[in-house]
Amino acid sequence: MSAPSLGDGPVVLSFDVGGTATKSAVIDAAGTVTGLRRTPTPRSQTDPAGAIADHLGVLAEQYRATYPQLAPVAAGLSVPGLVDEDAGLGIFSGNLGWRDAPLQALAEAALHVPVAFGHDVRAAGLAEHRWGAARGHRDAMVIVIGTGIASTIIVDGVALVGGGYAGEIGHVVSEPGGEPCPCGGIGCLETVASAGAIARRYREATGRDVDGARGVLEAMGRGDDNARRVWDGAVTALAHEIARAVTVLAPGIVVVGGGLAEAGDALFTPLRERIGGILSFQRVPDLVPAVLGEDAGLIGTALRARRRIGG
Repeated sequence: MSAPSLGDGPVVLSFDVGGTATKSAVIDAAGTVTGLRRTPTPRSQTDPAGAIADHLGVLAEQYRATYPQLAPVAAGLSVPGLVDEDAGLGIFSGNLGWRDAPLQALAEAALHVPVAFGHDVRAAGLAEHRWGAARGHRDAMVIVIGTGIASTIIVDGVALVGGGYAGEIGHVVSEPGGEPCPCGGIGCLETVASAGAIARRYREATGRDVDGARGVLEAMGRGDDNARRVWDGAVTALAHEIARAVTVLAPGIVVVGGGLAEAGDALFTPLRERIGGILSFQRVPDLVPAVLGEDAGLIGTALRARRRIGG
């Protein structure tokens, strides 16, 4: 599915910062996503938030030079980790390394326009709920699996925020006594079932490098038993955590997006089977892939930017 039009409104910039890449675009007055780019997310041991803000400033100047007819009046910025949207703070990001970072203020100083700030997966969930796979559902869960794992929980049509702490399914303890997680926990779901964890576990088991989770899946297709064990462990861990969420929240649909969802039936067929085998009396939700692809967060972020100035 191509990116939906956001409809007529002000021109805005949109930045979706991920653990590996930053997606960016300018949204024109007709709501069309223009100049979509993916650039490596900068890393800094001493000033991780400042490095992000500087990168956004450079990108913004490039957009203004390339599209002089499009003058953005606001921007949206979405980031991973724990986010206090009201205070404009990145509370914590294990992957990018900041704590209590004033990201909204830093971005506004770098971009010279008002900035709508929020969580990357919540932005993706907003887009999937409005235009994508969860459209028409009052109760939904949108899970994004990439460098990390997080979710958007929608109850009665409204995203559950919980002061920025809601939806962090990737940091539920899935394997007690397991591997350390960058968050400081032990055995978090991210250490078992994220795309990075799948590749790392395969390397640890075999001593062979692979091209991410995709490489593990390809090895499994060639009959590699180590690849199958790693993949099956990830799918089983995901199934258990989704089943727990279904028991507590009863979403009518669970949408899975991010890089891992590109595995298609290799992920969704066993995941459906294992969730069905775990649940008993609970309502079994539809389990479907996201339809907006990896750009869902960028689209939801642009929508936030327009709302920031009443557009």
